[in-house]
Amino acid sequence: MGLQEFWRRYKVLIVMGTSLGLIHWGWYNLKGNPLLHKDKEEYIPEPGIVAYVSRPPPAAAKSK
Repeated sequence: MGLQEFWRRYKVLIVMGTSLGLIHWGWYNLKGNPLLHKDKEEYIPEPGIVAYVSRPPPAAAKSK
């Protein structure tokens, strides 16, 4: 089996395997990049969204 026959039979596996390997290698490099990681001392969490709205005070009873 020559190289051309091997390429015809296993083209999908070769291309998919290479692509998957390159994607994982790139993800590994991104995860290890120190510029993308903040120090825990620098990190200030954002405040949460407040979804509570208080009721208006009850109206005073009118005298007749």
